[in-house]
Amino acid sequence: MNTSTTGAISLETDDASKPNMSFIMLASGVAALGGLLFGFDTAIISGTIPYIKTYFGLDEYMLGWSVSSILIGCAAGAMFAGKIADRFGRKLSLIACAILFAVSGVGAGFSESLSVFILFRLIGGLGVGAAAMVSPMYIAEIAPAKLRGRLVACYQMAIVIGILIAYFTNYLLDSIGDDNWRWMFASQAVPSLFFFVLLLLVPETPRWLVMKGRKKEAAVILEKISKGVSTNKELLEIEKSFHHEHQGTLKLLLTKAYRPVLFIGIFIAVFQQVTGINAIIYYAPVIFKETGISSSSSLFQTIIIGVVNVISTFVAIGLVDKVGRRKLLLIGCILMGISLIAVGLCFHFSFFDYYIVLIFMLLYVASFGATMGAVVWVYISEIFPNLIRSLALSIATLSLWLADFAVTLSFPIMAKQLGVATTMTCYAIFCFIAFVYMFFKVKETKGKSLEEIETLFVD
Repeated sequence: MNTSTTGAISLETDDASKPNMSFIMLASGVAALGGLLFGFDTAIISGTIPYIKTYFGLDEYMLGWSVSSILIGCAAGAMFAGKIADRFGRKLSLIACAILFAVSGVGAGFSESLSVFILFRLIGGLGVGAAAMVSPMYIAEIAPAKLRGRLVACYQMAIVIGILIAYFTNYLLDSIGDDNWRWMFASQAVPSLFFFVLLLLVPETPRWLVMKGRKKEAAVILEKISKGVSTNKELLEIEKSFHHEHQGTLKLLLTKAYRPVLFIGIFIAVFQQVTGINAIIYYAPVIFKETGISSSSSLFQTIIIGVVNVISTFVAIGLVDKVGRRKLLLIGCILMGISLIAVGLCFHFSFFDYYIVLIFMLLYVASFGATMGAVVWVYISEIFPNLIRSLALSIATLSLWLADFAVTLSFPIMAKQLGVATTMTCYAIFCFIAFVYMFFKVKETKGKSLEEIETLFVD
């Protein structure tokens, strides 16, 4: 029997250690709600595109900028979130994200000029980018190793639920009149307030408390998380992993020891985006309208995509700690690539009968949700050593948002200049490049403690 401690708070193979599931689920579930706001905030714009395009008089270049501008804020939020989370704590950082979400939604909804609209989209991006880094980190630092994959995957579940709620909100508000797009944006204040209130009920993570020298407080949380665990031994393992004689600086991150794992995290994060998912999430109604259906029908088909996204993420949660991270990532790349090629061929030959485009779009989204969507967040939240986790995760998440920005900004331009068929083929090529990279570079982390994972990547 393996009796080593886990960096994620549990001796999962120790019979005396019984995870306090109610406490773990409360803390992890609340942190995962940061993903719901992430999904809602990024997807709500999909239903507003026809209206803001008319209201602000946008061509395809300015439309791409208006939709993607939030991602510049996301990149900035990810860039600074690590230092903020280290200085002020994971919990307080998430509270700040909830406030930014609410301010952004209301501000964008009542904007009278494009510059003000984009300003509030940037503000929302700060919250989205920070939450995308801090929420998975919070869960990874508070979850037992045997549950960590599923619990961090719940963050992706919250994202897709947020996306689905945004699609439903758009569909319901679409017929209320000329100001429908304003209420679509402003509606995100409701889940933001819900997130804010629930955050007041959860604790700080033991790892952050140990990092700040607050070991007594950390011990209290450890005892709540895992009944029967040797708190002193657990604290010692966590404390040793920080190597207090050093600090997690950028210079340290770029040393020979840590540089390989940093690059793996960056590439995995970038591949999640350049394989095209947010071109589908943001522009699905536009893509469906290209097949000749009405605006209302395109919004309804977009809701179907949201539902499939949620269902497939449940599949990921069930498989990530059984099948493993590596296999799911490889399978996802292949299925997504095939689906995108099929969609591209449909547009190339203008074959839109029998809902064929919808079917292959659903296969693509299902493949993403069950693999790349959830597993990437799990993987980048756990592969970085304790000492550099915040900074490394910030850089990986920053890379993800920059890739997302490039895809979102370029899609309307590529679709007009190259056509949807060629655009989808480009994303498919990235799927196969991602497969080759992951086949050679990704190591399995299933069932391992954070300290054990550290030994896989750092000599």
